[in-house]
Amino acid sequence: MNKWVVFAAIISLSGISTQAWTAGDAATGKEKSATCAGCHGADGNSANPEWPKLAGQHPAYMEKQLKEFKSGARKNPTMSPMAASLSDQDIEDLSAFYAGQNTSAAAADETLVDVGQKIYRGGNPTTGVAACIGCHGPTGMGNPAANFPAISAQHAKYISNQLMEFKAGSRDNDAGKMMQTIAAKMSDAEIKAVASYIQGLH
Repeated sequence: MNKWVVFAAIISLSGISTQAWTAGDAATGKEKSATCAGCHGADGNSANPEWPKLAGQHPAYMEKQLKEFKSGARKNPTMSPMAASLSDQDIEDLSAFYAGQNTSAAAADETLVDVGQKIYRGGNPTTGVAACIGCHGPTGMGNPAANFPAISAQHAKYISNQLMEFKAGSRDNDAGKMMQTIAAKMSDAEIKAVASYIQGLH
């Protein structure tokens, strides 16, 4: 069994999370989300494929990302200054709001489905690329106990961009460099195909 699948299973079974779960107030988060709506949509479903859908994301994962944008552990010229003014309570409330929204469905590029599905479900044993399903699940809903994000129906462009950043090392806020290690072994064609496949998952 692939070592990353084993690692994911151990984390999941132990119930370990990268941070304690906190309950924000979704109604308050909705009010605070007005500033976010310009990029991420009123309900967390962004229109621009460069910007992620936040709807349906696990709150603990969202909290981690926002706090790391704020601290500089994750860098983005747009999100870093936006997160800088957020309090911990703001972050919890926003995360609670977006977690309760429904992710809009999307479709994969049919010409990329076969390759994307093979990578997502089986990885590439020849090059050591781990299967995405081990951490993100058969429908891309992730694993909240292990703080692995939901990626179901996420924009292919956003997924592709993040994998390329992990591959280049310009994004490095993943636990144990798991995503960096996996993405470094992926070809650009594999990244494009699996990103498209993920967009069609729901």
